[in-house]
Amino acid sequence: MTFQGKVALITGAGSGIGRATALAFAAGGAAVVVSDVNETGGQETVGLIEQAGGQAIFIGADVSQPDEVAALVAETVRGYGRLDIAVNNAGIGGAWARTADYPLDDWERVLAVNLSGVFYCMQQEIRQMLVQGGGAIVNVASIAGQRALANAPAYTASKHGVIGLTRTAAQEYARQHIRVNAVCPVFTRTPLFDGMIEGNERLAERFEKSIPMRRFGEATEIADAILWLCSEGAGFVTGQTLNVDGGLTA
Repeated sequence: MTFQGKVALITGAGSGIGRATALAFAAGGAAVVVSDVNETGGQETVGLIEQAGGQAIFIGADVSQPDEVAALVAETVRGYGRLDIAVNNAGIGGAWARTADYPLDDWERVLAVNLSGVFYCMQQEIRQMLVQGGGAIVNVASIAGQRALANAPAYTASKHGVIGLTRTAAQEYARQHIRVNAVCPVFTRTPLFDGMIEGNERLAERFEKSIPMRRFGEATEIADAILWLCSEGAGFVTGQTLNVDGGLTA
């Protein structure tokens, strides 16, 4: 897969799946905009890309803030002249509690970042792609968007919402050559997931045994799926949710 001459924007690119995706796009020849609330992590990603001979810039943004998202896309276009690919990956996990006990502030924060943040990004990205005559968007949802994840009601609800947004926008803009898809990773080795299972070996074992392949996903494997969805090889694919889950949903 080659992305020479393309501009790719990845949110939440300071670590994990976002970083792996940014590195993969850069290796494929794309100019990459690395965005994250964590400037240190984002700059580290840019450094890794540049060390490998790629091209990247960092633009900080909190995707839960519409004005910051608008500035992110505007600055991307000012810097590189266009926006061909957008990967809306920024997300948080939130508290680990049953629905009746779930903290309200966590509920609001998770929905603000994971769902509203994707919506704000899509609005700005689609507007720019309409001007250009097309583009590809991939939203990073989760297997929790396809099925329940007990004790994570906010995360589960937010990822279900991301899939709904993906399908809606895909139908709306198919004739304008804007493809919108989602990936749904299973439990993947990232700082977010590692923090969730840290110190809880029984939980980690239960998660791992639920996957037919009997292992967790790797960030690079999710990145590979994202790149394919943005490639010419997926030119007739839109409105889809690609499960990268080791067979879990089978």
